[in-house]
Amino acid sequence: MGKLVLRWFITVAMVSVGIFHFVNPGPFVQIVPPWLPNPLLLVQISGVAEIAGGVGLQIPALRRAAAFGLILLYIAVFPANIHQAVNDVPIDGKHVSPWFLWGRLPLQILFIWLAWQFAKKEPQAEDRPRS
Repeated sequence: MGKLVLRWFITVAMVSVGIFHFVNPGPFVQIVPPWLPNPLLLVQISGVAEIAGGVGLQIPALRRAAAFGLILLYIAVFPANIHQAVNDVPIDGKHVSPWFLWGRLPLQILFIWLAWQFAKKEPQAEDRPRS
């Protein structure tokens, strides 16, 4: 998959999920581990970070910073996903398949790797070998 398509995929995914944090925050609030304060505020902060990271990937001057921000975000929300899987936290009273809960944990690693593709410093023209 080309980097342009990949970048747009991540942008659309992050902006969509980020907006959903505000449109329907309940499912996100429900999986915040109980030891963290103010779950709604944390969901809203992560929603803003998702939107900003997704949009930032489309702005060349911000691309690397946005990618690093998304990597940090994926790491920051990982405890909520672990909490939901380990404790079988239902969403709106509905059971969620353990296959989904446990299966999405490795996907976080994939998303970190995908964001890393934009966090890496691109070689400058003068750094590239000449043919």
